[in-house]
Amino acid sequence: MIDLNCDLGEGLQNEHLLMPLISSCNISCAAHAGSIEIIDKVIQLALQHQVKIGAHPSFPDKENFGREIMEISNTDLEESLVNQLTLFKERAALQKATVHHVKPHGALYNLIAVDEETAIVVVKAIQTVFQQIKLYVPYNSVIEKVAIENKLEIVYEAFADRNYNDDLTLVSRVYPYATITDKVKVLEHIKRMVETSEVKTVQDNKIFIKATTFCVHGDNKHALDILMYLNQNLE
Repeated sequence: MIDLNCDLGEGLQNEHLLMPLISSCNISCAAHAGSIEIIDKVIQLALQHQVKIGAHPSFPDKENFGREIMEISNTDLEESLVNQLTLFKERAALQKATVHHVKPHGALYNLIAVDEETAIVVVKAIQTVFQQIKLYVPYNSVIEKVAIENKLEIVYEAFADRNYNDDLTLVSRVYPYATITDKVKVLEHIKRMVETSEVKTVQDNKIFIKATTFCVHGDNKHALDILMYLNQNLE
């Protein structure tokens, strides 16, 4: 099975369009975007469409949409993440919704892929709030190893609409080719990863990768077209 996931609840108000086209969602915990009201609304939509619900915590940084590494102590970061996840868990419980997974957002996601100290903070925060939960992680990353060591169940994730470097890090958004906006290329990108377990990098190499869930960013201006096309063309 191929799981299509999407980052939602980020204030773009496109959730009602995207939710019918995905099978799991990552809902902002109001630290980089969104609000309690938006969390409630998106959880309700996910329940209506039987989409798996995930928490999408971040650096507490609305100014930069959580896409820049924040100067913050490990103690303060852990406290923020625990607060975000606790809030999300409580909002889900009010609607009798099950929180299926956690997927960190933006700069935090990219940092824990390579930095063990921050990865440990994230795993500790998750396990403070949830007894049992899945964590979406990139293949061959530091967070993958830390999660496994701490007996936290992982799901390998790859990005349908982002380009990769040879070391399986995402191409920085400072480059215009970081995001894939052509729906045909997005489909090719996913099919290669599913069928051959390889990703074609911007250095034009094919690198081994594992993934069972694929993310299309909700703030990609072509997200709706991409997801409609994927639904029509992915068997």
